[in-house]
Amino acid sequence: MIDDTRRLNSFLRKTRRGHVLKITHELYLRTDIPCGSNACQQCTIDESTLLDKHMNNGNSLVSTGHYLLVDTNVVLQQVDLLEDPLFTNVIVPQIVLDEVRHKSLAIYKRIRSVISIPERKFFVFINEFNKNTFVLRKPGESPNDRNDRAIRKISQFYNEHLKQQIPIVLLTDDIANRDLARQEGLLAFSLKEYVTTFNRPELLDRLVLKEESFDLEKDIGKRKEIIFPEHVPLSEVQRGIKSGRYLQGTFQASRENYLEANVFVQDSEKYNQLFVQGYRNLNRAVHDDIVAVEVLQEQEWATPFSLVIDDKDDDQGDLVIEQEETGLVVPGVSSKKTASCRIVAIIKRNWRQYCGILQESLPGAKFHLFLPHERRIPKIRIESRQAEELKNSRVMVQIDHWPRLSRYPQGHFIKTLGKLGDKETENEVILAENDILHHEFPEAVLDCLPKLPWTITAEDLATRVDLREFCIVSIDPPGCTDIDDALHCRTLENGNYECGVHIADVTHFVRPNTALDLEARERGTTVYLTDRRIDMLPVLLSGNLCSLRGGEERFAFSVRWEMTPDAKIVQTQFHKSIIKSKSAMTYEQAQTIKDDSGINDEIAQSLRRLHSIAAQLRKRRMDKGALVLESSEVRFQLDTETHDPLSVMNKELRETNWLVEEFMLLANISVAEKIYELFPDCACLRKHPAPPISNFDPLVKAADTKGFQIKANTGKELADSLDQAILSAHPYFNTMLRMLATRCMMQAVYFCSGFESDMKNFEHYGLATPIYTHFTSPIRRYSDVLVHRLLAAGINADATFPDLLNKRVLQQICNNLNYRHRMAQYAARASVDLHTHLFFKNMHTDEDGYVFGVRKNALQILLPRYGLETTLFLRDKEGKSVGEFNEEEATQTINNMTIHMFDPVTVQISVDTNNVQRQRIQIHLVKPFIDGFSVSPIIKNKTTLEDIDDTITTPVKRLKVKSSK
Repeated sequence: MIDDTRRLNSFLRKTRRGHVLKITHELYLRTDIPCGSNACQQCTIDESTLLDKHMNNGNSLVSTGHYLLVDTNVVLQQVDLLEDPLFTNVIVPQIVLDEVRHKSLAIYKRIRSVISIPERKFFVFINEFNKNTFVLRKPGESPNDRNDRAIRKISQFYNEHLKQQIPIVLLTDDIANRDLARQEGLLAFSLKEYVTTFNRPELLDRLVLKEESFDLEKDIGKRKEIIFPEHVPLSEVQRGIKSGRYLQGTFQASRENYLEANVFVQDSEKYNQLFVQGYRNLNRAVHDDIVAVEVLQEQEWATPFSLVIDDKDDDQGDLVIEQEETGLVVPGVSSKKTASCRIVAIIKRNWRQYCGILQESLPGAKFHLFLPHERRIPKIRIESRQAEELKNSRVMVQIDHWPRLSRYPQGHFIKTLGKLGDKETENEVILAENDILHHEFPEAVLDCLPKLPWTITAEDLATRVDLREFCIVSIDPPGCTDIDDALHCRTLENGNYECGVHIADVTHFVRPNTALDLEARERGTTVYLTDRRIDMLPVLLSGNLCSLRGGEERFAFSVRWEMTPDAKIVQTQFHKSIIKSKSAMTYEQAQTIKDDSGINDEIAQSLRRLHSIAAQLRKRRMDKGALVLESSEVRFQLDTETHDPLSVMNKELRETNWLVEEFMLLANISVAEKIYELFPDCACLRKHPAPPISNFDPLVKAADTKGFQIKANTGKELADSLDQAILSAHPYFNTMLRMLATRCMMQAVYFCSGFESDMKNFEHYGLATPIYTHFTSPIRRYSDVLVHRLLAAGINADATFPDLLNKRVLQQICNNLNYRHRMAQYAARASVDLHTHLFFKNMHTDEDGYVFGVRKNALQILLPRYGLETTLFLRDKEGKSVGEFNEEEATQTINNMTIHMFDPVTVQISVDTNNVQRQRIQIHLVKPFIDGFSVSPIIKNKTTLEDIDDTITTPVKRLKVKSSK
């Protein structure tokens, strides 16, 4: 029942305009809020009663079974420990959850995930509305002290409420709170005191230690440390950003040189990107942090290193520190200075959990260095009692803090992933490093699925256009099971064509704000790895009920155009439909049918009409300046049992590839125009910004070495320049130029139209279209689900709902989709690299390639057959750098032998297993032969067309090849 007790909680708040408001919260306190314990004789026992009556979690501190009560700091700092199954029967006060949600949404989601597992028995106690546990803030009392007092009050309440039957143990790392609890006669321990009793060293390793716990010289050995500048207080940063003294941006560390980074600046008309060089200027920023920077005076601007520097070379790192201290110039820099800055503060840390290995330490060492798998993350100093057991294992580590007197950040061990080099372990690393959500679908999600057998009802027929008699076909990679698009083309009586694109109607099954919808929204996209597919939707939908399989009736969302034979659009229709695909073909099968003059059935004629229209649509796009770019991508033939790679091949593109692509692009453009017309403030669109002209400098310089001029003021100029840059004696030269052009591009992103006031900002640069969206793949992209809902609401085919027309909610979803899309690309790329290494294991083979980049101490070599790009350090037999580097001409001269950009080479390929962290492709130069030096390679991450969009030669569907095994 509700008690008649009422509490008024008042506080003052200052508005943005400087006005002071008095806010009063009126609370009605209850006496019937359950305690959640099965041992309670007063509260009603129901399904929400989680805490056990009898427990066997006694230890040397508390000999009998007991409940744990956690405070805010324990949840915020030690959530890795709380996720361990050891912790059960835990009381989480409402006040703690609210504070955690306010301070860290990521940790809030993690603790909520644990609470949602009934077996873990984490009970949320609503203390703020309970008459017996509510406490008013005293005059002069800080919010933190009030919350601590409230938590102690909860402990007292449980002791009295359960009549001392079950001890309540308060876990807190706040010394003052712990001392006060003990003075009040409560059981209170630090998490370390509690965990130590279990004799499990891996639990102690997970503890977040305070900065003073590390004795730098004692724990790591005497080595040269650096003193970083103090970070500017955030209050001063805010004033500095407002005045223009400081700028805010995202910190992006270099993959090739751990002493360099770039900051992508927000809200600055003068600078889009700033360069950072040197330990002290980097000032403890970690990749992806949001930072405040101060632009240096122009005479202090830095020049990027032409050297490739690896932070695993500690001697070289110490040398750089000494050169910074003495003011000596670091050798190996280019001649062009770049607008530079220094990091003055960290506005927001974006630390995550990192995979890697432990560096070998001195015997008996307590603290160890962790080597992250991600090259852009610094080494991390951790405490571990199980270093010997963790040898040759992949482990996961979290950064806790980075003291200004420490060369490395400090962190703690989280868990072991598996044996180093094991394929399953390395796959787990790929998924973890790229934050790929790959857990099993929860029961709540599966409960949203339709029951089998699924049938089409009379009501469905009444609300949809029946297209089951149309000659509709799908064209996909071999083995594709998530078929989300199909096509048709028929001749009308007036001589025009009717062309149709039919897309799986996913939104019929995925209803808004259900558990299924929220899970798909969070995952954002299906992830295609070389040997597996991680679905956005459960397989019942992605591989069955939504998949437009041949010969089966399915729901679709159709776009139909009436077109003249010369591909001019007369009218466009959008509607929900029922289709029955006549055939689910591969690209090769469709190509064979189209080309075989002896086949003249309905499918063959439809394919030829589609091809005729697609060819004209494609030409029209190219005439407008659409880009045809290239990327080095391959696919693997896998063993059907082990899924190990048997062979590597380049992806073969046929006319049917771009036939499908052209109609998908047309559908996306048509739908983009329609939803923007219907909902100008909340259309989900996709833009590809035009790159700054400076982005093309590497491309212009590379083409100039062969006498070609690249113009890039507009997309049309760039396309024409690339078309003209052809060397008859070097057929692959134009392909390499287009690959370089790909790397000059910005990344395409989803956005809400309501946050762009100028339609010029809607442009898709690569496709040369003023407006674009994604409509054609709702099985594997959540963006397409949003677009389907908008279009359906606009044509009255479905109901709208508040969040759909809330532009702020839509933009938040778009931000997550951009992140998930980017991570999926990185994971797919890493999976290809892993399988490439597996393929070359125990193999030595000669292969032709090309020089794809020239650095002061290295060459970049492209091996087209395998889609590999490697960086080779040029060293003599003593390990010293050799060669004369000519930056202007992009050449290296070694022993009177000059190597130019784009030169053909022959190399011997093998796998270098000496580096246990990341095995590398070992390449030895065979042709041209140069006596007296060795070549040390590293694998270079590739940029693919998916970094830009599903443009330009080949649709994104290419990745489905990987899912077919």
